[in-house]
Amino acid sequence: MKKRTKTIIAVIAGAAILIGGIWMINESRYPNVPAFDDHFTREFLNKDKKVDDGFYEFKSKTGQYTMWFPEEFQMLHDASEYYSINGKSYENWSASYRNIDEKNKSIYYIKTEFSKNDKKSEPVYVKGLFEEQLKNNNPKEIETSHTRIYYDYAYAYFKGTERHVVHNSKIHLPNTYTAYVADKNSNKVIEFSYDSIGEGTETSQEKRKLWFLTILKSINFSEVKNLY
Repeated sequence: MKKRTKTIIAVIAGAAILIGGIWMINESRYPNVPAFDDHFTREFLNKDKKVDDGFYEFKSKTGQYTMWFPEEFQMLHDASEYYSINGKSYENWSASYRNIDEKNKSIYYIKTEFSKNDKKSEPVYVKGLFEEQLKNNNPKEIETSHTRIYYDYAYAYFKGTERHVVHNSKIHLPNTYTAYVADKNSNKVIEFSYDSIGEGTETSQEKRKLWFLTILKSINFSEVKNLY
């Protein structure tokens, strides 16, 4: 009986070691960055395609767009408000990055909403979006070969329950960015936003603006296939 028990224990131990070894081998296949530490986030990322320093390619589950995803972020998925999808026409997701030390607690958020919108209503919609988010209905505008990009930024804070927006960067570095990216060849659009919370979260407006625009310019909508 004792020999049988020892044999069973040895088999269990051996199996545990084997499973652990397989798990370690599987995990070692992924880049050693926070984005790939989260199993949900890695479902969207191409581990073999580090597109630039600090970014990996993100592929939407709608199959309608790809973009660059910052490697220090992880997608939120505990509730439908963080991730939702409706076929090929809609996808909404959020991601965050936390930097906590003895002195400060900084939290950074990005939010992406893919949908389809009538091109004719684009000027009115864009004006309303930036008025609502940043109290400014005249955003900056740039273009790539395939997209129109509207964006702006400001410093936002709450006083009680009231949200205030400051556009003077000499007083406060921007901590909230909003963008609207429209495909030139279809009615596909993406609303993208970035926010940081905490003391000293933003140290360089130019670097943050470059980071933000890098993500926006990386958005690549899938081509509309001609059925005829």
